[in-house]
Amino acid sequence: MEYFIQQLLNGLTLGSIYGLIAIGYTMVYGIIGMVNFAHGDIFMLGGFAALVVYLLLTAAFVGFPVALSLLIMMVVAMAVTSLWNWSIEKMAYRPLRGSFRLAPLITAIGMSILISNFVQVTQGPRNKAIPGMITDVYSFGKITVSLKQIVIVVLTAVLLTGFWYVVNHTSLGRAQRATEQDRKMAALLGINVDRTISITFVMGAALAAVAGTMYLMYYGVISFADGFVPGVKAFTAAVLGGIGSLPGAVLGGLLIGLIEALWSAYFTIDYKDVATFSILAIALIFKPSGILGRPEVEKV
Repeated sequence: MEYFIQQLLNGLTLGSIYGLIAIGYTMVYGIIGMVNFAHGDIFMLGGFAALVVYLLLTAAFVGFPVALSLLIMMVVAMAVTSLWNWSIEKMAYRPLRGSFRLAPLITAIGMSILISNFVQVTQGPRNKAIPGMITDVYSFGKITVSLKQIVIVVLTAVLLTGFWYVVNHTSLGRAQRATEQDRKMAALLGINVDRTISITFVMGAALAAVAGTMYLMYYGVISFADGFVPGVKAFTAAVLGGIGSLPGAVLGGLLIGLIEALWSAYFTIDYKDVATFSILAIALIFKPSGILGRPEVEKV
């Protein structure tokens, strides 16, 4: 029983990271109906930005407080990824917004390759590692909970609550929901649709940067190729939870993390990804809109 609970805790931690990335997918899709497949590489870029900041801080200051280091890493990573995603939306996605649906998808894949290769050229192809930032561990019998696991889960809950409040109780959130329902009518009502979409991309990138920083802190290593697999799994989480739903994105992320952790614990680890995508397929057969998603209504 203790082993099962331990794996649940590990799955919740991993699922929280997937959930943070998935929110970015679901926000962009909810507003413009496009899957930003470069989002996983934005997550990876945030991890590398946090890594560079950490190396600069440790080189310049001896005994710099860990909590302050982590905060600075997140802020800088959020700024870097927000600027990248804003530029990508403005230069690559906005000109194709009225074109056929396949064009933005191809462009998104191109942006993913661009970011991945840019990081590979500038940072090198090898894994980059850092010493453990948070090493405190709490034991409850045979169950151990690390402080970094607590930080990741609590931070995910706080950010989800904050973004839910922004979307549902602020003027920006009302503009986003109006843009999601009908962009032309929202523009006629005085909403700056282009700015609203750009801010949505920035918000998604900021969450991906937090996830990248947490990933670096949790595993202590990152590579230029680390954007693809977590990005695909986060997209899977968004679809499973109901793409377009913020709570659904986090719920889907938690479920994906739990499936991976429990499958790896009790079965061969080689097939954990097969189990994840198989359960997604089964779930969508019975509920195509996802767990918390709403069926799409075709306007005529």
